[in-house]
Amino acid sequence: MWAWILFYALVIVMLYADLKLFGRKGQHEVSIKEALQMTFVWIFVSLLFCAGIWFYEGDNKAMEFLAGYLIEKSLSMDNLFVFLMLFSFFGVQRKYQHEVLFWGIFGALILRSIFIFAGAAMVQRFDWILGIFGAFLIYTGIKMFSHKDDESVDPSKNIFVKLFKKFFPVTDQMHEDKFFIIEGGKRLATPLFIALLVIETTDVAFAVDSIPAVFSVSRDPFIVLTSNIFAILGLRALYFALAAIAQWFQYLKYGLGIILSFVGVKMLLEVFGIYEVRTSHSLLIIFGVLVLSMGLSVILSQNKCDKRDNNHHP
Repeated sequence: MWAWILFYALVIVMLYADLKLFGRKGQHEVSIKEALQMTFVWIFVSLLFCAGIWFYEGDNKAMEFLAGYLIEKSLSMDNLFVFLMLFSFFGVQRKYQHEVLFWGIFGALILRSIFIFAGAAMVQRFDWILGIFGAFLIYTGIKMFSHKDDESVDPSKNIFVKLFKKFFPVTDQMHEDKFFIIEGGKRLATPLFIALLVIETTDVAFAVDSIPAVFSVSRDPFIVLTSNIFAILGLRALYFALAAIAQWFQYLKYGLGIILSFVGVKMLLEVFGIYEVRTSHSLLIIFGVLVLSMGLSVILSQNKCDKRDNNHHP
């Protein structure tokens, strides 16, 4: 019980520090330097927490935490590109994006805690459900290879947005960082709140992939939850760090597809008692695929830029 209390207390303190760091200047555009600083802080705190797990629970649990953290962190990077498209669709200025992301991540903490506790209860009671998780992850991983980069994002098709608009009036005008305004005696939701609603519901879809993937390296609810939460806590800072260089990671999705397929196969092998992949080996494979896909993305993107420059300047 003390571990759970310590974890959530740490989360609250870090969220407060995160809000103060980005919000100290009021409405301002978060610079890449600020974002990188906070990203390194989140990674340092996560590794410090991992060291605590290693000290009290041993190296095996610590490796499970690291593997779960790396899986969720890598999948979160792909989610950031979706957030970029969503903000572009709604026309949310960069200086207001940190507010939406803060509350989006706060909501994600609550939703994911519920999902993970429910998932852990299901796994403990029905071992065969891990086989379904594994098959679903393989399907999702393969599907990522056919996903088109230029697919448009249309939040108007979001079922939660449609339901919300049926019961609550929405204005078409942005009102700085306000989620709700009072106009003509009526309370109206702004496009900024709709953007927040879409991000929250989109994260639910992301969780369907990432949470089963973390169960592939650990069955311990504490490890699954803490690794997942620590990974998404730094998501807001990571977004601003990667937003400026998003075009350099166009091929990251293929690496993520391989990672999802790998953890899915790992799950099926263990469920059917064929072979058990060691956590340390899983960690190395996931890290290796992630680094390789990011490296190839940078190299291929650079080659494209060079060819484009040569065509413009013969």
